[in-house]
Amino acid sequence: MSPNTQQTTGEHLLLIRGTHWNGSLSPAELQRVMTDFYGWVEGLRSKGILRGAQPLMEEGKLVTGPQSLVTDGIFAESKEAIAGYFLLSVASTDEAVKLAQACPILAHGAQVEVRPIADLCRPMADVKAAQS
Repeated sequence: MSPNTQQTTGEHLLLIRGTHWNGSLSPAELQRVMTDFYGWVEGLRSKGILRGAQPLMEEGKLVTGPQSLVTDGIFAESKEAIAGYFLLSVASTDEAVKLAQACPILAHGAQVEVRPIADLCRPMADVKAAQS
């Protein structure tokens, strides 16, 4: 595979994976964890690095193939399902990872995927690199 021609933008996306991490928590435990979680979110906001964040509905549609087939996404039961995202303005992936490691719901089975935001999609970056 050829070297990646993309450049980072200085932003990172944290994808929260797992939609049913809270299934074994009592109501009191859930309240405590969610208080901690929203405290973590407020910490990101107060540092001035939170650009956006939203939870996602558990249902959706999946569009695939050359005929653009549309099927119902069976996302709700999956540990891999994306439950929400955070867009952070941090220059390094190491910094984004450290922030993700502090997410309180990790201790209960959720996962956080950390991805740098690229300036261009890979195919367009390759086209521009070839033109240089």
